[in-house]
Amino acid sequence: MQYTHGGDIWSCPAPVLDFSANLNPLGMPPQVKQAAEAAITDAIHYPDPACRKLTAGIAARDGVKPEQVLCGAGAADLIFRLVWAEKPRRAMVTAPTFSEYGQALRAAGAEVVSYRLRREDGFDLTEDILRRIDHDLDMLFLCTPNNPTGRTIPAQLLEAIAGRCGEMGVRLVVDECFLELTDGAQGLAGRLEAFPTLFLLRAFTKSYAIPGLRLGYCLTADRALLDQMEACAPAWAVSVPAQAAGLAALEQPGWPEQARAVIGPAREKLFVALDALGLEVWPGQANYLLFRAPGQCDLKERMAARGILLRSCANYDGLGPDYYRAAVRLPEENEQLISTLRAVLVEN
Repeated sequence: MQYTHGGDIWSCPAPVLDFSANLNPLGMPPQVKQAAEAAITDAIHYPDPACRKLTAGIAARDGVKPEQVLCGAGAADLIFRLVWAEKPRRAMVTAPTFSEYGQALRAAGAEVVSYRLRREDGFDLTEDILRRIDHDLDMLFLCTPNNPTGRTIPAQLLEAIAGRCGEMGVRLVVDECFLELTDGAQGLAGRLEAFPTLFLLRAFTKSYAIPGLRLGYCLTADRALLDQMEACAPAWAVSVPAQAAGLAALEQPGWPEQARAVIGPAREKLFVALDALGLEVWPGQANYLLFRAPGQCDLKERMAARGILLRSCANYDGLGPDYYRAAVRLPEENEQLISTLRAVLVEN
């Protein structure tokens, strides 16, 4: 099996500093780790298939009704459940963006239409997309901030898109998994009932640095859709330790905010340093940066040989083999990234 995402430390022969996985640079909160470890004792029982306590906690935090929440084994699990539940005939995804949207859609037999984000627009989504939303479309996937570009979609444009999708009967899927680590960005949880076709993807993965526990959730006012999604998945999708970790994370609401205080200045410094190396860098707004190293198509492998793991963006539709994504980590780690990059680039 070919693995095409970040975070694949398991294929590396030696320990690495992982810049390929864009997680909270502060790591997992101690309270979350303790809760997951303690829950092992209860793993002799099946987990709550409805995630009742966790669902209630998410609803209270996000300001929605419990019946508008569905938990899953990470956002990717919910993406696949969604498309199998609705089986869209024709769906649109932006390019570049997270590959799992297209993969899930194709697996469910959908025709996937690519909407190219233009390099000359800084890979930003523009109002031009509104004219592409019509009755021939069943589903639209958007990501804010987008992965791998790190660019957010302006609130006014998102509202216009949600309104247009409602008029055309298009399911609008907005992936907000990185939103908590993005300065000044506002989510759409408060607009679920105003936009009945709106479907939000969120996760604890990035904000609380627990990708190995697999815990995501979705929000929508369409309860019938959530019932369909439950019917499209096996029972007990969210493990006992994952549910315990989620409940503990809800008790640490300031953790992503603490991370944002680190990410903002570290990202700006990293941007300047990458630019100074002669790389083409896009000014992301999240906890990662997209950059291009013209002609350097084997940079991931050469960096990995020196203990630094980058995310190659070669498999992103709309990019190429010399595009890379780097997470924003702690300042001293970012300095190690830059010094290693400098040494590797001099080799050519």
